[in-house]
Amino acid sequence: MTEFSRSRKSYDQKSDPKRAYPELPEPLEVGTYDNHTHLEIEDTDQPLTVEKHLELMRQVNMLGAIQVGVTLESSEFSAAIASHEPMLLAAVAIHPNEAPGYESLAKLDAAIAEIAKLAVQPRVRAIGETGLDFFRTEGEGALKLQAHSFEQHIAIAQEFDLALQIHDRDAHADVVSTLLRVGAPERTVFHCYSGDVELAEICKQNGWYLSFAGNITFKKNQHLRDSLLLVDRSQILIETDAPFLTPEPLRGRPNAPYLVPHTLRFMADLMEISSNELAEQLNKNTEAVYGSWSEGL
Repeated sequence: MTEFSRSRKSYDQKSDPKRAYPELPEPLEVGTYDNHTHLEIEDTDQPLTVEKHLELMRQVNMLGAIQVGVTLESSEFSAAIASHEPMLLAAVAIHPNEAPGYESLAKLDAAIAEIAKLAVQPRVRAIGETGLDFFRTEGEGALKLQAHSFEQHIAIAQEFDLALQIHDRDAHADVVSTLLRVGAPERTVFHCYSGDVELAEICKQNGWYLSFAGNITFKKNQHLRDSLLLVDRSQILIETDAPFLTPEPLRGRPNAPYLVPHTLRFMADLMEISSNELAEQLNKNTEAVYGSWSEGL
């Protein structure tokens, strides 16, 4: 088991009621999409089935979600479930913290070749999450495998004209230099945007998308709020990264796509626009990146 896999194990919190999924928020008047979620990851002793996730999404007027792979296995799951579920599209990739676990370029390339096979499916609309992570991955050999994996995933996105969902943790400069050197796909998304206004300005200039998660509501993250206000509204997306990054005031409990309304309303207030106006903008942006949820079934 790789370090990343260990970090994503379910929490053992059976005696703690605070680990339960939160109650439903008030439904959105204008529904929207969760740009990045992991429905297969269990983060509580009472996990929700995919069917239950979708039922709760419908109750708050969520329109759909991107189900994201982080391993070959979860990418296969994502592509398979999106192939028949109208509310889901898929993103497929080997996560940057999983790449070093393959130990050699040959083994890593074999896995990435399987990702490329998944990429041709009509409801796979993005390559991701891929990128660089200098927080968990260390060592020259491991970092070389991670960088190689990132570039190979970029090539797949370019070959099949798919969006690219980037995982960028403590690696802003290297992610940007890689994109500029090898050429960023036309639709490049910084998933769970974690940068400051300097990175936001670079994204703004290059037409890259910033996808904001529940951590924009955390008190310490003023840099995320400043970045949101800096970029053009046409570059903004919203996500959960569920079951992680649950927004305030629910922080510490498992996240899910049905909780997007909390983050959306927080962002709308910050931007001094209505929730409906923001949802309409997010829908336009999301469909520009991933296409229609009604196609490819």
